Amino acid sequence: MKNSLKTGVQVLQPRRLPDFSRCVKLKYVKLGYHYLISHLLKLCLVPVMAALIVQASSLSLDDIHQMWLQLEYNLVSVVVFSATFVFGLTVYVMTRKRSIYLVDYACYLPPQHLKADHRYFMEYAKEAADFDESTMEFLRKIMERSGLGDETGAPPSMHCFPPRTSMAAARQEAELVMFGALDTLFASTNVKPRDVGILVVNCSLFNPTPSLTAMIINKYKMRGNIKSFNLSGMGCSAGVIAIDLAKDMLQVHRNSYAVVFSTENMTQNWYSGTEKSMLISNCLFRLGGSAVLLSNKSGDRRQSKYKLIHVVRTHCGANDKAFKCVYQEEDNVGKIGVSLSKDLMAIAGNALKTNITTLGPLVLPISEQILFFATLVAKKLFNAKIKPYIPDFKLAFEHFCIHAGGRGVIDELEKNMQLSPLHVEASRMTLHRFGNTSSSSIWYELAYTEAKCRMRKGDRIWQIAFGSGFKCNSAVWLALKNVKPSCSNPWEDCIHKYPVKLNL
Repeated sequence: MKNSLKTGVQVLQPRRLPDFSRCVKLKYVKLGYHYLISHLLKLCLVPVMAALIVQASSLSLDDIHQMWLQLEYNLVSVVVFSATFVFGLTVYVMTRKRSIYLVDYACYLPPQHLKADHRYFMEYAKEAADFDESTMEFLRKIMERSGLGDETGAPPSMHCFPPRTSMAAARQEAELVMFGALDTLFASTNVKPRDVGILVVNCSLFNPTPSLTAMIINKYKMRGNIKSFNLSGMGCSAGVIAIDLAKDMLQVHRNSYAVVFSTENMTQNWYSGTEKSMLISNCLFRLGGSAVLLSNKSGDRRQSKYKLIHVVRTHCGANDKAFKCVYQEEDNVGKIGVSLSKDLMAIAGNALKTNITTLGPLVLPISEQILFFATLVAKKLFNAKIKPYIPDFKLAFEHFCIHAGGRGVIDELEKNMQLSPLHVEASRMTLHRFGNTSSSSIWYELAYTEAKCRMRKGDRIWQIAFGSGFKCNSAVWLALKNVKPSCSNPWEDCIHKYPVKLNL
């Protein structure tokens, strides 16, 4: 029994992220610089405009009068120039990228009767699956190291014996979370559901027919020409993917609202077997979801909280190990669960490395980019034993929302990116208070920062999430004002208790 327990615990031994300084690939840097160079024309126009303004300011009244007399004798040239200017301006206005604003968002707050503390979780595990003592001891050790507190929530199906794992129970959980968050969102923004033109929902493991988007459309009687999308099987990073999809749709459809809802469903995904790599998800995942309202209407800028600046997505699915490191399958007795590979941390590190070397040129100050690029080129060209310069992302962002997937992920990112405890506080406290709520966790973290009244106008926020496939996705936001916590903030009733001291 001790040997089996030891073997099981080894699956969870924290594996360090790879040393980014030794494995940065030049091709990803080039990709990032491609994004930067694509805006080079706009940057070049700045000194040209400045020169024209300086030249115009030096003209006297006589010079202007002489220019007017010359134009009178060149009417055709004036008409052609004016027509060309108007046409060019029209093309620019019609084709330029529209700004995407985050008007507001809402996170589902599980009621007290759905609370699942450590004691209740262990009792439920014993009763629901009749685990043997070895498995129970394994679960106990995982819970002690998980970083989860005693205020997390579980769906109604996990608060009854025997557990209800029916389709009806799973629908009940989905409706509880979706409608709870959406009711709050519509009430706080005064936007009518029928005014929403785009709807994106992501949920990896529960995808009924009719879809989750159809359930929302039916509940709120949304309009018939709404553009709806249902994303499945994309893991904990799907929330950023959903934001990216909504952004692309808002570039096409003018004067529109988009709602993005992110969640995961636990009812039918409790693993009742004894495979150690599949039991971990039982310990970490909890009830939660988020609803985000986006707009491309220029008139909404004043009332919006944030502006979307960048979305960078990285997919490592071409690599077999990355593809199978988070894998839903049957165990040796036919019970379905999600298996977490022992290589998960290393794979997540490689995905993160790719993502940040692409994101870096978009967000880092020029000084950091020069240092980074110079050391990298020197190493590549001269084979010098130079340790590549790791950019300081604290110069690019004031706030970090790292997916609260587990304590180990947060620990390693804090260490490798040289972040302070304050930078990862929102992630740690979200994991403690709400658990791993999958793709919605980054929004609970943003809500924590707002509840602490730390968000100031001009602050930059980096949301970063990992998911099966394997994927690492980033979203960068700009605060448009000093953001005050809304009355529906999920931390409203407990923010005074945080941050709590954790046994790390």
